[in-house]
Amino acid sequence: MRISTAQLFSQNINSILNKQSATSQIIDQLSSGKRVNTAGDDPVAAIAIDNLSQQNALVDQYMKNIDYANNRLSLTESKLGMAETLASSTREQVLRAVNGTLSDTDRQTVADQLRGTLEELLAIANSKDESGNYLFSGFETNVQPFTFDVSGNIVYSGDNGVRSSIVASGVTIGTNVPGDSAFMNAPSGLGDFSANYLSSQVGDFNVESAKISNPATYVADTYTFTMAGANLEVRDSSSTLVTTVAGFDPSTPVQFNGIEVKLDGMPAAGDSFSITPQSSVSIFDTINQAISLIEDPNKVNTPQGKAELAQILNNIDGGVNQISTERGVSGTALKSLESYSTNHVDEKIVNSSALSLLEDLDYASAITELEKQQVALQAASSVFSKVGSVSLFDYI
Repeated sequence: MRISTAQLFSQNINSILNKQSATSQIIDQLSSGKRVNTAGDDPVAAIAIDNLSQQNALVDQYMKNIDYANNRLSLTESKLGMAETLASSTREQVLRAVNGTLSDTDRQTVADQLRGTLEELLAIANSKDESGNYLFSGFETNVQPFTFDVSGNIVYSGDNGVRSSIVASGVTIGTNVPGDSAFMNAPSGLGDFSANYLSSQVGDFNVESAKISNPATYVADTYTFTMAGANLEVRDSSSTLVTTVAGFDPSTPVQFNGIEVKLDGMPAAGDSFSITPQSSVSIFDTINQAISLIEDPNKVNTPQGKAELAQILNNIDGGVNQISTERGVSGTALKSLESYSTNHVDEKIVNSSALSLLEDLDYASAITELEKQQVALQAASSVFSKVGSVSLFDYI
């Protein structure tokens, strides 16, 4: 078969170009340290490498989210721990203040200490993170959560939003505790009501519990209890008689309109008190009530003062427990973050190991192959130069 000069040149050029391309590819691999630099190098491996790279990128984002959540939750847990300690100390201060041996000056000193504790607690509740965002304001991170209203009461201006971070596929973890959950919505010490006592109280008693026992028959209202001789009368806000307990015995709860009320102690004839629906209390209001009680020398050691004291102590306990509960929520979330972080680190190691097997270059094999390709390229170039120089005139 005859081969034209054009064919000969074309075949030799293609051979040289192929050898140059193969050599260049190996040089690229050696410079990058990767066996697969483009999909053309190994289409199947390239798809697997792309998938693993995407998984690693996702894991990296999860780890960033975990770091963010961990920082916020660690700060939140720390602040709630400080708040829990402060709130717990108020109980001891209140009990010390109602000691009958203290003078009015001594009680005022304790009241001033309680006021300082309240200010510290308020400062904690208005804490900010490193970015200047309020920790306990829910979604309203630029709004100071706790402020005084015109009446001097502490009110909550945030919301109950919980900001979440995605820490794994389909898994979100809250990164904050709303201020109302931690400081404003502690369960009432009595249950579902608060009690109001009169200065005319003579009997040594207080409301131990007041709860909704039957929601189906419950009638919301303010109810007044009055000892009429040996009987206990219960009237609603319109002074309509609701029930009369003949021969009242404080060991037996009073039940009416889906409500159950239990007293600790026996009211004297003519004693009266009322209960108002209130299922949650604020630790700030409770401390303020304690301060008012301690600063009133005409009430602190009276039957009325002792009854109010029992309710205040119960509400302090409820407030401390509420802060502790929310602190526990933060601690549980931190433990979950640690677990997810460990899982992601392990996943990243497995993915990186698989990537290494797919794309990392075997330098010894690559260098050997490079030398072979260079020898082949030199041989092809030498043959082409010699064949290309052959002329018919040399043989005439």
